[in-house]
Amino acid sequence: MPVLVSDTSVLIDLERAQLLDDMFLLPFEFAVPDLLYARELEGALGDRLVGLGLRVEVLSATELSRATAVRRQNTRLSVPDAFAFAIAHSRRWTLLTGDGTLRELAHAETLDMHGVLWIFDQFADGDHMPLNRLHNGLSALSAHARCRLPAVEVRRRLLRYADPT
Repeated sequence: MPVLVSDTSVLIDLERAQLLDDMFLLPFEFAVPDLLYARELEGALGDRLVGLGLRVEVLSATELSRATAVRRQNTRLSVPDAFAFAIAHSRRWTLLTGDGTLRELAHAETLDMHGVLWIFDQFADGDHMPLNRLHNGLSALSAHARCRLPAVEVRRRLLRYADPT
């Protein structure tokens, strides 16, 4: 089963859309670096996600060196994001991120990468849940004050998920 390495932004967006637990219905394994887990997920939320199948991955010495080098070269990148990049790059896993700096780095390094809208597409394309639930989730997410998703792409999906009646 393909492994997707997530940064925190995708998990936050899915939580805002009330779809975080549902991501484990998709035909993927989800992983985060141990540092990201310790800094941003540990506690009740992290325990719940691990119980649902979230993998917490420890970086090898080589991956840790790569993460350190990447962070030094990209000071706008957070340390947990550098860890997520290093794991995805080293293990040839796909990166899930909404962070612009991390997306630019992944693109420059030709690393497979997707964002939260791709997760919505996976839910819809695989018929993993009713479209009205995706519509409600994406509506809630896009209405959040900190939402930075491209408005055109959000509207396109909202139209796709709309009730045809």
